[in-house]
Amino acid sequence: MKLSEAFLWPGTKVCERLNVNPEGDGSLLRWMVNTLVYLVASLLVVWVIMA
Repeated sequence: MKLSEAFLWPGTKVCERLNVNPEGDGSLLRWMVNTLVYLVASLLVVWVIMA
């Protein structure tokens, strides 16, 4: 697994679960899911550091 595939893993799994091709029609869905996952993760890291 390449590093880029590792970063896109959450969105790819959601697309597979919804039976959408993550490389074709589901690329925007994959992007949105990855954005939300990494936004929440980064906000949690900032919250822990600031607490």
